[in-house]
Amino acid sequence: MPPTPPAEPRPAVPPPASASVRALSFSAAAALYAAARPGYPPEVFAALEEATGRPLDALRAVDVGAGTGIATRELVRRGAHVVAVEPGDGMAAELRRALPGVPVVRGDGNHLPLADGVADLVTYAQSWHWTDPARSWPEAVRVLRPGGILALWWNVADHEVPWVAEQDSRIRRHLGADHGVHAAPAPGDASRAVGLPVQGTARHRLSWSRRVSVRTHLDNLASHSAFLVRDGEPARADRRFLAEEGARLRELFPDGTVEERYVVDLATTAV
Repeated sequence: MPPTPPAEPRPAVPPPASASVRALSFSAAAALYAAARPGYPPEVFAALEEATGRPLDALRAVDVGAGTGIATRELVRRGAHVVAVEPGDGMAAELRRALPGVPVVRGDGNHLPLADGVADLVTYAQSWHWTDPARSWPEAVRVLRPGGILALWWNVADHEVPWVAEQDSRIRRHLGADHGVHAAPAPGDASRAVGLPVQGTARHRLSWSRRVSVRTHLDNLASHSAFLVRDGEPARADRRFLAEEGARLRELFPDGTVEERYVVDLATTAV
């Protein structure tokens, strides 16, 4: 039986949207998400092979909360046999367009529409925090074969980089203290904060970076749910805020190219 998952003034902000509203907000911006969000470094997929003890081309994988297929694409490119699970209409449509050969099943991690014991590997790239671990953990265990691996990971902006930390502070002041976009969960918390058992869970922190235009960086910020759920005057304020961020970044990066620095926070658990 699986273990039980374990006074600066700020502007007024509207009440936070529910987790379910935020989780489904990406579908309306699926093309933006696909174009602007970062991928993952090769070391993530090497760590998955190490965890399973087998090459990815020998595995049947389920990518849950697959979104537009950013992680799915890398699994497929390395030969894994992948089924994608995605709840959002727009995200699923974008995934099918980008990866027409990948089966896409509509559902979420709290109730996987899959048979028992069908996967060697279940992955959640940027998506486990949208689930209820009390339900999603036993669902992953059910779908995995004995000895299978559950892998969760997040791209977390590297707050050791001064401009990243300063930008995050501005975003939190703008949106409200609990609505940064740079980390979910906080760096180093991939196994402790999200309901995985301590025993049998391995943690990895993998540093990497990418170089993108200022426009792509701003689109990346805008593709986060904390921005996507807002409309009316808050959305107009967001556009002004992002324009001001663009001006700051062009001063900081005069050639118009931003080096985004990340730490991938990866947790793998054998079941």
